[in-house]
Amino acid sequence: MAAYGRFLYDALTAQLYPLGRHPNLRAFSFRLVDNSDLNALASVMRGPPDHEIVEHETRLRDAQLSGDAAALDSLLGDDLLFTGPDGRLATKAEDLEAHRSGAVRFQSHQPEELRIRRLNDSIALVALRAQLAVAIGDSIVRGTFRYTRIWQRDVYGAWRVVGGHVSEVADSRSSSGAP
Repeated sequence: MAAYGRFLYDALTAQLYPLGRHPNLRAFSFRLVDNSDLNALASVMRGPPDHEIVEHETRLRDAQLSGDAAALDSLLGDDLLFTGPDGRLATKAEDLEAHRSGAVRFQSHQPEELRIRRLNDSIALVALRAQLAVAIGDSIVRGTFRYTRIWQRDVYGAWRVVGGHVSEVADSRSSSGAP
């Protein structure tokens, strides 16, 4: 069924947009970002503000908390490579399936620190430290975790996570790295 759905999607986009995929067809559910959601990340921002990337990080956080696989699909690059806290490499398809199936359920996501570095007009590097509670199967994992994400702007101007890593912070009282 998934392969057939992908075939229909590709056929539809090829007819409507013969020069390539239109990013807005990828996510059929779209949610406006609440100001309180933006404030959660903006309030822990360190360094120069980057409202555009903060908004995308907020959408990603909201999608994780709500288990919204359609929103995640629109925010993750098709060729995503993500290293989990156990060192295993995951793809976009694996991440989406984990959220769709309920194998991974974010219960709490409290940002503590956010740093953003624009490498150029199309690439941004993000470091986010957050207190998480995540149900994985029948267990709940709680702790302070550090995400590193690479956001890339595609040819349509949409930002997508194309790479990243998450690991547990050994000493949550200190923040390593330069300001």
